[in-house]
Amino acid sequence: MSTLKLKDGTEIFYKDQGEGPVLMFHHGWPLSSDDWDAQVIFFLQKGYRVVTHDRRGHGRSSQDIYNHTIEQYASDAAELVEFLDLKDVVHIGHSTGGGEVIRYVNKYANGRAKKAVLISAVPPIMVASDENPDGVPMSVFDGIRDQTLNNRQQFYIDLTFPFYGYNREGADVKEGVQRNWWRQGMMGGIVAHYDGIKAFSETDFTEDLKNVDIPVLVLHGEDDQIVPYQNAALKSIKLLKNGTIKTYPGFPHGMPTTEAATINKDLLEFIEA
Repeated sequence: MSTLKLKDGTEIFYKDQGEGPVLMFHHGWPLSSDDWDAQVIFFLQKGYRVVTHDRRGHGRSSQDIYNHTIEQYASDAAELVEFLDLKDVVHIGHSTGGGEVIRYVNKYANGRAKKAVLISAVPPIMVASDENPDGVPMSVFDGIRDQTLNNRQQFYIDLTFPFYGYNREGADVKEGVQRNWWRQGMMGGIVAHYDGIKAFSETDFTEDLKNVDIPVLVLHGEDDQIVPYQNAALKSIKLLKNGTIKTYPGFPHGMPTTEAATINKDLLEFIEA
């Protein structure tokens, strides 16, 4: 068990495995670094050093009740990178983790980031507004808040169906994958998860996307029922200076798990390019 005590006293759990070029993975809400298992073992076997961490309040990190913002998450990632003295890092983020990555790369990387990957990621901004009329209505996020607050145990089971596309006709539903999602979610703190909803849905990453110069790969499933790709990937790619996009017909939000072979292959190709 490796942990780092951050400047504000929060303890962050992390895994630092392997030797070689460095990859750092950033997980989605409300999960943990375990959600990257299919990628971790793949890249370890390819000769990479792989670093993952549990975001503050999530997984095995301390369940602090303060500072659950994208800004703080990115700052925490920077402290870990500097503690481990990582350089020329490829940062890979899924969903909320994608927001964390683009904010980190823009504001905190200090030349330590080589490339970035946004998978099923929340940027530029999820919630609907006058400026983002085709975004997701605030009522949807209010519903997630209500369910997290009052029905978390069952909600975290129910959410796995759209998350992995298990509600689609002919889906190969794997109960073990659902249980693992639930396990990761219930390890985290309810305050972190509740406050994290605002962080992932209302943070505007427009300027982060515009300012990043390093190569960025955007991957998104076209059947993503959690973060619709039309409001995310298709908008993000227009803002990036050095971006590449690939979308996948029929792939769900949780495609790093359900479609690991495809995602790993495309990640490797980008990383080695």
